Amino acid sequence: MTTLRVSGIVSGIDTDSIVKQMMTAKRMPLDKLTQRKQVMEWQRDNYREINSKLVDFKTNKLTAYDKSSAMNTQTAVVTGDTTALKAEATADANGVSMDIQVVQLAKSATAETAGASMVKADGTRITSNSTLADLQAINTGVTASNTYTITVNNGVPIELSKDLSISEAISKINNTTDANVTAKFDEVTGKLTIASKTYSSSGTLTLGAGDTFQNLFGGVTDPISTYEPAKIKVLGSSGSTDLTFATNSFKLNGVQLTLLSQTTTSAKVTTTTDPAKALESIKSFVSDYNNLLSALNTKVSEERYTDYTPLSDDQKKEMTDTQIEAWETKAKSGLLKNDDILKSTLTSMRSALTDKLGQLSAIGITTGKYYENGKLYIDEDKLKQALSDNPQQVTTIFQGSSGSSTTGLFDSLSTGMTNAIEKLSTKAGTSKYSSDLTAAFKSDSVMGKELSDYTTRILNLQNQLNDYEDNLYKRFTAMETAISKYNSQSSSLTSYLNS
Repeated sequence: MTTLRVSGIVSGIDTDSIVKQMMTAKRMPLDKLTQRKQVMEWQRDNYREINSKLVDFKTNKLTAYDKSSAMNTQTAVVTGDTTALKAEATADANGVSMDIQVVQLAKSATAETAGASMVKADGTRITSNSTLADLQAINTGVTASNTYTITVNNGVPIELSKDLSISEAISKINNTTDANVTAKFDEVTGKLTIASKTYSSSGTLTLGAGDTFQNLFGGVTDPISTYEPAKIKVLGSSGSTDLTFATNSFKLNGVQLTLLSQTTTSAKVTTTTDPAKALESIKSFVSDYNNLLSALNTKVSEERYTDYTPLSDDQKKEMTDTQIEAWETKAKSGLLKNDDILKSTLTSMRSALTDKLGQLSAIGITTGKYYENGKLYIDEDKLKQALSDNPQQVTTIFQGSSGSSTTGLFDSLSTGMTNAIEKLSTKAGTSKYSSDLTAAFKSDSVMGKELSDYTTRILNLQNQLNDYEDNLYKRFTAMETAISKYNSQSSSLTSYLNS
C-alpha cells in the first residue's frame, strides 16, 4: 500500500530533501552490495571473453591444424588412364612411383532383381512415390497381399505394408540394423538392388526363399550372393605384382588410392614434395598461439584501479557519456589480475612448448625474450628446409605419431585447453563448447550461485529501505497533521478572544 506523502505544506519544512539526505546514508550498504554484484558480473563477462578464445583455439584452430591434410607436404598426381583411380598423398608418402592397372573392383555381396513392369494401364509410369499396391497391380504374376516380406541372411523377416511407397519400403529395409544392407530402386529399369554393407569374405547375402517383396520387382534368380575383393596389378620393369584389397579405397606406399573402374590400361601415380601448405599451417598456428598467449598475459597483468567502483544511477546523471565510458573502463580493468585459472592455463601452454623446445628450435621455431612471456618466432628459411628434408619429423612434432606413444604439440595444447575450459565452466558457468560471446551462463556455477545470492540480498535490503522511507514520511505526515491541528486550534482561540 502506497503511503500518502505530505511535503511540508503546513510546516514549511522541505520534507523530501530531509528524507533524501537520511536515505542516502541508509542506502550505503545497498549501494556497496550492488557494486559488488556489478563487479562480479563484469568479472564473469571477462571469463566468458577468455573462454571464447580458448574454445575457439581448441575446437576450431587446433582441430584443423591436427588434420593430416594441414601438415601434408606430399602431393599425388595421376597420369595415363585417369578413369581408373584417384590418389591423395598422405604425410607417409615415400615418393615411390606406381604404374597401376585395376583388374577388379571390390564388390560387396549383391542381389539384383530381373526388373518390374513400370507402365500403368493409363500410360503413366511407376515412381519411387508409388505404393507397393500400385506396383503389384501391374505385375500380375505377384499375388496381392496386405503385407510383403523380405528376409536378409536368415534374420527376422521385415514386413512391409502394401500402402507404403516404394521409397518408404526401401528406407525401412536400409534402417533395419540387423539386415546390414543397402537397398536401391531404379525407376528406369524397375530393378531392385540389395547390397551387403560388409566388404569381406564374411559379407555374404542370403535372401529368404519364401520372400514376397523382391518378387514385386521381378524376383531374384540367385538368392545367394558372395563378396568380391578389389584386385590391382602393379606394373614394373621386371614384371608385375598382383595385389588384393578388401575395399576400393586403401593406402599403398603412403598414397590413399580410390579405385573407380576396371581398366585394361594403367594409371601412373607419382608424388612430389611441396612444403608450402604445411609452412602456412605452421605460421598460422604460431600466430594463433601468440594471440591467445597475449590475451591471457594481458588479463593476468592488467592494472586494477580499486578507487574506480561501479557508478550508481545518480552518479551517472551528473556525468557525460564520455566521462562514464572512461570511468567504467578503469572500473573494469584488472578484474582477472593474477587469476589462478588463467595463470595455470599459461603454465600448461608453456609446458607443452617446453617439452618440445629442442625439436622446435631445430626446425626454426623459438621463443622470444623473457619479458615476451613465451611468444614464438619462426625462422622461415630453416622451417622450409626442415619440411623439405624430413617432413615426417616435422609432422610428428606437431601431430604426434599414430604408430607410437609420441604425443604431438597440438594434442598437448588441446589437453590444457580442455582443463581450462572445464575450470571456467565450473566457476563462471561458461560454455564448454560454444565460443559465442552472447552464450548464456549456467546458473549452477560458483559465480552463478553467488550472483543469485546477491540478487536476493539486494531485493530484501531494498524492501527494508522502502519500508524505512515510508515510515519516515508517515512520521513527517503525522507532524504536519499535528501542526495543522495546532494552528487550527490557535486560530479558533484567537478569533474567540478577539470577539
